[in-house]
Amino acid sequence: MSEVLIRAEHVSKKFSKDLKKSLYFGLLDVFSGVIGSSKKRELRGDEFWAVKDIGFEVKRGECLGLIGHNGAGKSTLLKMLNGLISPDTGNITMYGKVGALIELGAGFNPILTGRENIYNNAAVIGFSKKEIDAKFDSIVEFSEIGDFLDMPVQNYSSGMKVRLGFAIAAQMEPDILIVDEVLAVGDLGFKIKCMNRIQELLKNTAVIFVTHAMTQISNVCTRLILMNKGQVEFSGTEIGEGIEKYFLNFSSSEQKVISSKNVFLKNVDLHSGNSGGGTEISINSGDPLTVVFELEVEEEIKNLRFRIGIFNMEYRLLAEVDSDQVRFIAKNRPGGKVRVSVDIENLFLRFGKYTIHLHVTDKDKNAKVLRMSDIAVFTVKPTLSVGADFLMPSKWQQLE
Repeated sequence: MSEVLIRAEHVSKKFSKDLKKSLYFGLLDVFSGVIGSSKKRELRGDEFWAVKDIGFEVKRGECLGLIGHNGAGKSTLLKMLNGLISPDTGNITMYGKVGALIELGAGFNPILTGRENIYNNAAVIGFSKKEIDAKFDSIVEFSEIGDFLDMPVQNYSSGMKVRLGFAIAAQMEPDILIVDEVLAVGDLGFKIKCMNRIQELLKNTAVIFVTHAMTQISNVCTRLILMNKGQVEFSGTEIGEGIEKYFLNFSSSEQKVISSKNVFLKNVDLHSGNSGGGTEISINSGDPLTVVFELEVEEEIKNLRFRIGIFNMEYRLLAEVDSDQVRFIAKNRPGGKVRVSVDIENLFLRFGKYTIHLHVTDKDKNAKVLRMSDIAVFTVKPTLSVGADFLMPSKWQQLE
């Protein structure tokens, strides 16, 4: 079960930003290949490395997660792995039958029915008609498109195409399965079914999985590669560490005022214990966090309620604190200056970057008067690498 099914060695691919130059350079490269030129291919005018010197191995039973921001080179690498384009340098070796789902609707003939496309698509992978017949019912059942099986694929919704494409690629049990981002389309129930199917396939298959959904990466991947500008920035089995490096590549967001009425944020300070100060600090997991903010408020608003939200870099709300929870109401002082401090105890968050959002409500009218995103940023320093958002405090003891 430890046999290597995918091997990439020093793989690089370059493109030109200019179409005419790209065609011209392509002809030169073809001519060089015909005459057997061994001249090293360096960048020429307007060219750039989409993928640069990538190498890895994936064994049967492993799932390699491939992550990176848009433009990192993931799709280019997958197209080379699937044989759609050739690398300029390096070698890619694939052993066995390859099932790939790297583009929505790729491999389907739009004028053929779903039934016909099942046979065509599976035959391209390398399966015989007898093998397809044996798997046909399971493909239809998994895809959940039985009522539309004899309809032309061009009339399918994007979700139906994903269902059919994944069902063919996964139910035929190829030696290698490549899945690129397409599972972002479709309902939650089908995504869960796909994740479970990938887990089952890992008994006999090598999987390369590409997505921006880090929870999916955490659930199914045994190894991770983080790409940045065509190169490997992280490679290893510490999935949580690679994911946090991915998030830390995001720059801090600018403040955004979503709605405002006579209330203005003048200043924000973050503190943790005796350290900190300013709108961006670093803390350890489990440390307290104090948020101090100053508002300028129009005098007609007398009583104020506050809510602070903590978001991760996927822009998912993780936690909130609300002044109503402790029946705290801030009074508008003469001159309209309101300065408030809130202490948040024991933030057991994993390593990563987090943003703070602020909601202010006119308590008397129960109406929001200010909503601001990204008023401050804090980073939790790396300690333990965990996949979950929270590292819960616990007590351990050995029992007799």
